[in-house]
Amino acid sequence: MGRPTPRAALNSLAAECMSGRVLDVTAAIWIEADRVLIARRPPGVSQAGLWEFPGGKVRPGETPEACLAREIEEELGVRVEVEEFFSESVHAYAERTIRLLAYRVRSAGGSPVAREHAELRWVNPRELGRYPFCPADLPLVRQLQEAP
Repeated sequence: MGRPTPRAALNSLAAECMSGRVLDVTAAIWIEADRVLIARRPPGVSQAGLWEFPGGKVRPGETPEACLAREIEEELGVRVEVEEFFSESVHAYAERTIRLLAYRVRSAGGSPVAREHAELRWVNPRELGRYPFCPADLPLVRQLQEAP
């Protein structure tokens, strides 16, 4: 058998969503002075040591936008304004499938602090390839690198 058709892939994703095996997660595409914020996952967690765009899991009944604002305040100690949708990435990890919903954000005041991450960095999007990212974040990395 060959690769599944796009319709089959969508039907499979829809079935996983209904089964609860797909976890919606948000990601902040935060760009200031032509640099994007990335965060390194701490030791002792899934994907430890890899880089990601900060964000977190959507709670039941919560919109992705509200989730992202809450997660950034909890994890980075700063308030952001969630702006337009940037992109979506779906990745099947061994334990579950992640649907990563990325939004552009901007600061509502203050500077981010690594409360739950090992490290934060502001990097030029062209330099993102120098960092080992979580697989679900890689399509976002590519989009940022290709943007004019």
